[in-house]
Amino acid sequence: MKTLISGSTGFIGKAVLKELKSNYRIITRNHTSELNDCFTIQSFNQNTDWNGAFDDIDSIIHLAAIAHRTKVKTPNDDEQKELWSVNVEGTLHFANEAAKAGVKRFVFISSIGVNGNITHEKPFSPQDTPAPHNEYARSKLVAEQGLSEICAKTGMELVIIRPVLVYGENAPGNFALLLKLIQKIPMLPFGLTNNSRSYISVKNLAHFIAICTQHPNVAGKIFLVSDGRNLSTKELTSVIGTSLGKNIIQLPVPKLLMKTLLSAIGKQGLFTQLYQNLEVDSSNMFNELGWTPPYTIEQTMSYLGNNKK
Repeated sequence: MKTLISGSTGFIGKAVLKELKSNYRIITRNHTSELNDCFTIQSFNQNTDWNGAFDDIDSIIHLAAIAHRTKVKTPNDDEQKELWSVNVEGTLHFANEAAKAGVKRFVFISSIGVNGNITHEKPFSPQDTPAPHNEYARSKLVAEQGLSEICAKTGMELVIIRPVLVYGENAPGNFALLLKLIQKIPMLPFGLTNNSRSYISVKNLAHFIAICTQHPNVAGKIFLVSDGRNLSTKELTSVIGTSLGKNIIQLPVPKLLMKTLLSAIGKQGLFTQLYQNLEVDSSNMFNELGWTPPYTIEQTMSYLGNNKK
């Protein structure tokens, strides 16, 4: 039996394929002869034809999603429609068809944004009341709720994974921006930052996702995945600098000044990620599953400087 994977060409998906070795089938929009086993679709939405996709499949890893569209203009905005069509309607149609075909387990890659984007008195936990902070996170929460209903009715097992910021070679988003900044500028304004944030190596995340396709104790659970080690932005950028062979000078720029500057250029979200806390309780990964992250942050970061695969 095989694992069916959506979103396999993305940053996380490529790492997952390496973990699974060859026992998988990927979903693609363009058939590639180099790939052993793939199922081609025209689009991913509530009308996708999944006939034949689930033959010999006992688990699904669902990574495909429209991400990072946080500035929708109106409820009828085209970007919002596409986001909900893929992230919610397409996902639930996919799961429904999988359940009908007898797929045993559905591993859904959600987002820590379902919990929120800032922690205050304590880390986020799987038991917290959801507080999605943008449209993307809201779409993920609605998908989680719909998947729970489908699985309750059909008996298909559901595993929900909410990753924190994922770092590693070729990472997109704000990690990529940090990397470029460190490569070009030897001085950074994080000397006074004392925030605390949880992170997950793409290699550790891929390893954990692969485990969730078969582990007997994961069904019906939510995991806030992290390396189990929190870092300030100062510490994170220093580790990146070391991996790139850069001697980073951390300037003591006041937090309020950085907030003012970033707000002035419309980058309030970047301020939140660089200066605010976001900690998660990942204890159920470690205690209930006995899982240990196979890579340290330094080991994963070493791939940035050495260009290893």
